[in-house]
Amino acid sequence: MGKKNSCLEDLKKEYKKLQKKHGLPEFSKLNEDFQIEKVAEVETEHLIREIRKFMADKFSNYLRFVEVILNPVNAPMFVFSFIKSISMDEKNKLIKIYKKLAKTEIRLIELDTDFSEKGEADFIKENYELWKEIKKDILSVTEAVKRNWDNKFETNGKGYFG
Repeated sequence: MGKKNSCLEDLKKEYKKLQKKHGLPEFSKLNEDFQIEKVAEVETEHLIREIRKFMADKFSNYLRFVEVILNPVNAPMFVFSFIKSISMDEKNKLIKIYKKLAKTEIRLIELDTDFSEKGEADFIKENYELWKEIKKDILSVTEAVKRNWDNKFETNGKGYFG
């Protein structure tokens, strides 16, 4: 545990340098939302790129999840009950989130294609703010689903949800 702790401390020191240079968010805030402490396990010359990759993973996962809800082709069965439990207002929130995440995905392709420390830093700053914004909407949609789940989650007697 001592070595891992020391790696984490080293990561924080290196991040602090990048933070000062580029005006990045606090380490603890990024770590809460994107688990960037895991970067301590990676040996790299481009710490900022590795941090951006952790953020990218989360954004990509949420993009896929929202996409399945909005276009449930070959979706798991629970998604259909999930869809039934959200209102048009929540669907509209998800559409807005989807558009923002899709735009982020395009930016990620650009960054993966042409490395730039400044580009990576700009992505981290901009998309940390984006995350704070969409996180509220995602939580409100999941709260609505939880409230309505028992009302909409039912079987039709044929072995599938309807």
